[in-house]
Amino acid sequence: MTRQLARLLFLLLFTFSVLVGGAAADTLRLSAIPDEDPQELLRKYKPFTDYIEKEVGVPVKFVPVVDYAATVEGLAANRLDIVWYGGFTSVQAVERAQGATRLAMREEDASFKSVFVTRTDSGIKTLADLKGKTFAFGSVSSTSGHLMPRHFLKAAGVEPERDFGKFGFSGAHDATAAWVAANRVDAGALNFLVWKKLVDNKKIDTAKVHVFWTTPPYVDYVWVARGGVSEEIREKFKQALLKLDYDKPADKEIMDLQRTRKFIPAKDSDWDGIKKAAIAAGMLKVN
Repeated sequence: MTRQLARLLFLLLFTFSVLVGGAAADTLRLSAIPDEDPQELLRKYKPFTDYIEKEVGVPVKFVPVVDYAATVEGLAANRLDIVWYGGFTSVQAVERAQGATRLAMREEDASFKSVFVTRTDSGIKTLADLKGKTFAFGSVSSTSGHLMPRHFLKAAGVEPERDFGKFGFSGAHDATAAWVAANRVDAGALNFLVWKKLVDNKKIDTAKVHVFWTTPPYVDYVWVARGGVSEEIREKFKQALLKLDYDKPADKEIMDLQRTRKFIPAKDSDWDGIKKAAIAAGMLKVN
């Protein structure tokens, strides 16, 4: 069984068990775009979910989904209440789900970046060197794994459909790094925090795979609530994130798993640039 098929089956079975098992009407259903291995997502969101339940005062369930689009559909169909989105999927969600509002983000997400990686023996040193090469993006709907890397490639005069020998979508940031390391593709793009985690955890040998280009900063990940979530719950959720203190051991555990030292309030207008980039790339149509 391939890694991607195993990932899909795991998510389908887990999501089915959550939805069919049923959540009480007053249960707050959290989810997140599946930008990493599903077991890793469940691990990082367990203490987070426990904390939110205590702070908000209602039962909370984390509901994993099979792909990025499912988080947008889930919010629009009222099957999910608050979702951790990338920049582009947050734009899609706010467009699709009437009354959806961004609540809070990590401090790092106000100045996010993507890294372009390749094997050290590939000879690739610039974006122009990617012409004729094979390349991996993450998910089609990923901001840091597709939309913004594509945006900056275009700015450098590189059109994936025209200039790459071949390109594909790995489905997740860690998978992109694995594809490059395994020589499935010559290069790929992923978000800088996942890359740092892979390096820190020694999942990637930087003597063999390294960063050859880093994008300028842009705004990215954010928590979004659907319109039907009460103002009281929205505010309690946001304040629960803003009050986390990295100097407190219990908070530090949660924040380390979320790869941040501070959460800050989100302002919807800050994602206007992402929306424009998505429209320009033909990835978003608006009325």
